[in-house]
Amino acid sequence: MYDEAKKIKKSKQNENQFNTENLLDISEIRNNVVILKDGGLRSIIKVFGLNLDLRNYDEQQVVIEQYKRFINGLDFSIQILARSTYLDLTDYISFIEEKIDGIENDVLKRQGKEYYNYLEKINSNQGLIYTKEFYVIIPYYHGANDTQEISKPWWKKLMDVLDSKENPEKVVSRYRNFVKNKKHLDVRTNIVEEGLKGIGLFCEKLDINEIVSLLFKVNNPNSHKEQS
Repeated sequence: MYDEAKKIKKSKQNENQFNTENLLDISEIRNNVVILKDGGLRSIIKVFGLNLDLRNYDEQQVVIEQYKRFINGLDFSIQILARSTYLDLTDYISFIEEKIDGIENDVLKRQGKEYYNYLEKINSNQGLIYTKEFYVIIPYYHGANDTQEISKPWWKKLMDVLDSKENPEKVVSRYRNFVKNKKHLDVRTNIVEEGLKGIGLFCEKLDINEIVSLLFKVNNPNSHKEQS
């Protein structure tokens, strides 16, 4: 009986050790900034792509050269995330449905319903239309740890997460560092935003809800539509 209880307890400990929350390197999200368990900070910028194919050769070369100067001018590392995801038309379909209900002309209403049914068919067959999403992640660590922590190999970061144990002292320490270091992260974020806008790219910093939504979609690619 004692051995059986011991096995159950050990099994529960293993489940807690390797659940999703413990495997993620994220401690919390505060003031639109991701705070990692190792004390690092991250801000995320969404960048809307530029179609170079619509520009002539000279314009393409200008954009490419501006991008090169932007990247080479940074004295800190950034991470560029490109996601391929199907186009979710749910919100647009709801908007069309509301507009159709307000149409009094029978011909226009019938055409609107045909268009609505067409969109419904596309949206129900996920994967017919794919879109690209681009994000720039800006990191910051305090002092000399900055370059060293950012350049850690992925397996080392994973082992650090698995070995880390949360306690009140760590949480308080992270908060104090956050208050001091957020202004340095904001400076980096502004530099990246201005550089991207100088190329002609529209970008915006993600707020806390958008960050949570992005993390949910990345870690739950098949169920993100069900998130409220």
